Amino acid sequence: MTRILIVEARFYPEISDALYEGAASALGSEVAVDRITVPGALEIPAAIRLAASHYDGFVALGCVIRGETYHFEIVATESARGLMDLMVREGLSIGNGILTVENEEQALHRARPGELDKGGAAARACLALVALKRRFAKP
Repeated sequence: MTRILIVEARFYPEISDALYEGAASALGSEVAVDRITVPGALEIPAAIRLAASHYDGFVALGCVIRGETYHFEIVATESARGLMDLMVREGLSIGNGILTVENEEQALHRARPGELDKGGAAARACLALVALKRRFAKP
């Protein structure tokens, strides 16, 4: 059975809950799913790296909302870079569901399963990468 770890930043609980709902629905019952939480988006790549040998794939969920300082750019860029490094350098199958938005309204629209369902999209991306990795695995 495919084992997937959802790593969820809980900085914005309502948004995180909506992202998780979409991801869990997309993963379905044919996949063994574990869920852990971390304080924010910057911690997601580190948590995935720590768990790398225990799972077939990962779904990163979180939200970064632009504020009045440069912090938004750092968190948005570095969390995405961290995930990309893990995907390319370590060969990990990761669906990136970390939203980077201007405000909470945009975030909820992107997160809710009945709307843009970015949590579900991240889960489907993860499963697609797991399948591709298996396709190219050496016998």
